[in-house]
Amino acid sequence: MKIFRSLPTTRLIALSVAVVAVLIAGAVAVAARGGSGSTPPPKPLAQAIHDALGAGEPAGVTARISFTNKLFPSGALTGQAGSALMTGASGRLWANANGGRLELQSDAGDAQIVWNDTKVTVYDATSNTAYVADLPKQTTSGATTTHAVPTLDEITTFLTDLAKHWTVSGAEPSNVAGQDAYTVTVSPSHDGGLLGSVQLAWDAVHGTPLKIAVYAQGSSSPVLALQAKHISFGSVPQSDIAVAPPAGAKIVDLSSQTGSSTSGGSATAPVTGLAAVQAAAPFAVAPDTLVGLPRQDVRLVGPADSQSVLVVYGQGLGAVVVVERKQDTAKAGGQAGMLDALPSVSLAGVTAHELATQLGTVLGWDSGGVTYVLAGSIPTAAAESAARSLK
Repeated sequence: MKIFRSLPTTRLIALSVAVVAVLIAGAVAVAARGGSGSTPPPKPLAQAIHDALGAGEPAGVTARISFTNKLFPSGALTGQAGSALMTGASGRLWANANGGRLELQSDAGDAQIVWNDTKVTVYDATSNTAYVADLPKQTTSGATTTHAVPTLDEITTFLTDLAKHWTVSGAEPSNVAGQDAYTVTVSPSHDGGLLGSVQLAWDAVHGTPLKIAVYAQGSSSPVLALQAKHISFGSVPQSDIAVAPPAGAKIVDLSSQTGSSTSGGSATAPVTGLAAVQAAAPFAVAPDTLVGLPRQDVRLVGPADSQSVLVVYGQGLGAVVVVERKQDTAKAGGQAGMLDALPSVSLAGVTAHELATQLGTVLGWDSGGVTYVLAGSIPTAAAESAARSLK
């Protein structure tokens, strides 16, 4: 989408973090830190999940929370203004069956995320800008859809399949934000990139998830976490959730900026496979292997007027993704690109811009009339080595 190429780097990254926060808050309702107190009786993981899915949902959730974001090291966004979404913050969360609101405050600036079944709005106070986007529509058959609780056998089968690729702990009895809870830790068995583990806790009575934390390899503290200092269950009025951005805020509608892959009402067939993509692309496509990883997929993506080549090397979370497109003439004439505000590194004579985080690396550079973006959950040195083989 063209709109994303025109957003400042910090705003684009902040929006990406906001998406993560919405997924956490929407799926988790609230995240929380473990504390002292009573714990529930031990249960097998399948039984604990079954009971959680069968528990009646509370009318609403209210919480005081803290959001941890250690993804971006100091200096990674040189010269860019901060944001509560970028640096971490404290705040409050309200959620009911219709949606929710996450309000964050920090010295770097405030942020507010409001969502319902169809839309999400991210308001960034540092720029007085609200970004509005559509959420994926749920497909239903019939006027009313009921979801039966999976049986114990079905949950056990799911966990068995999950264990083929992930290491899954048992349901550890715990106490989270003063609530009896169960905590489970999931970590990739292989092809996990820099991801160490993900930890989730849920309330033993209501089945409401209470904690989400993402850890990098070798780290005992989370890279991303949403944690509650206090939580209460009960009715939440819609007025606490349906809060509009301040008067005078700039509204950016991302939903209207999506490109279409249709022409005359008919869907355009996707261009996939090396031969087809190479024939359509006005430049040479990336090689068969990259830092020892075999090429798994190659395809054209994006709107017809600015299509890019997407190449995937390797599998799982340890895969490396390369996006190539013809260099913008405006950028070649001196206009800054999306990643140009990031710290620069030298790739054997070519200047690249790099975002290095605990969970992965993103590199962007121009060479031979082609703009490259390389991303993967791999160390910085490995990403730079892969980039040098492409330039």
